[in-house]
Amino acid sequence: MREALFLLADLWMIFVGYFYGWKFIRRYGNYLLGLELMVVATSGSNFLLWSLLSGDSGSPMYAIAYFFDAFSRSVGITLILIMGLMKVTHRYKPSVGVDVAVFGVAVVAGLFLRPFHGADLHTGGSAFWVAVFYVVVNLLTAVFLGYFVKRLWDAGARWPAIWTGLVTAAGTTIAITYDFFPLPFDDANRTIFYTAALATWGTQGFVYFRAYRALHERNATLDAAPARATETLA
Repeated sequence: MREALFLLADLWMIFVGYFYGWKFIRRYGNYLLGLELMVVATSGSNFLLWSLLSGDSGSPMYAIAYFFDAFSRSVGITLILIMGLMKVTHRYKPSVGVDVAVFGVAVVAGLFLRPFHGADLHTGGSAFWVAVFYVVVNLLTAVFLGYFVKRLWDAGARWPAIWTGLVTAAGTTIAITYDFFPLPFDDANRTIFYTAALATWGTQGFVYFRAYRALHERNATLDAAPARATETLA
C-alpha cells in the first residue's frame, strides 16, 4: 500500500510539472516557471525509474536525483519561483539573457551542492550547513509567497489565496523535515516522507498555476479599464 501511494504521488508531481509547466510557457510566455516545473517533473521521472529499476545507490540515476534535488532546493523553487511570480506581482519581464543566466546558476548550484548530503549531516559538517542553507532559502521564499498571498487576497481571489497559503506552509514543513526531523514511524527508505513530499510538491505546482492565473486575469482587467474609459469618452 505504501509503495502504491508513493508511485501515485510521484506520478501526480510528474503530471503537474509537465502539464502546467507547458501551460506557463504556452499561455503566459513564462519560461522561468514553466521550465522549473518541467525540471521538477524530470526529477520525478528519474526518481520513479530509479525506484522501479534498481533502487541502487551506485546507479547513475541516484547521482542525478541528488543533482535535481540540489538544483530545485537551492535556486529552482526559490529564486526562479520568485522571479517567475514577479511577472504578475511587479510586471517583471526578464530578458532571455536573464532566463538563461538564472538557470545557469541553478545548474552550477546543483552540481556543486549535490555531493553534500547524508554522511556528516548531524555532525556539523558541510552537509549540515548545506541543509541549513536549503531551509533558509525556503523560508525566505515563503516570505515572498506570503506577500503573494496578500496580493491574491486584495485582488479578491480569496480561495487561491487560501490554498496558496496552505500549500506553502506544507512545502515549508517538508523543507524543515527533509533533513532534520525524520519521521520515527517511517521505514528505512523514508517512503512515507517521500510520498508526502512528492504529493506536496505536485500540489504546489497545481495551486501556484491557478494563483498565477488569478493575478494575471486581474492585471488584464485593470489594464483594459483605461482603454474602455477612453472608448466611452470618445
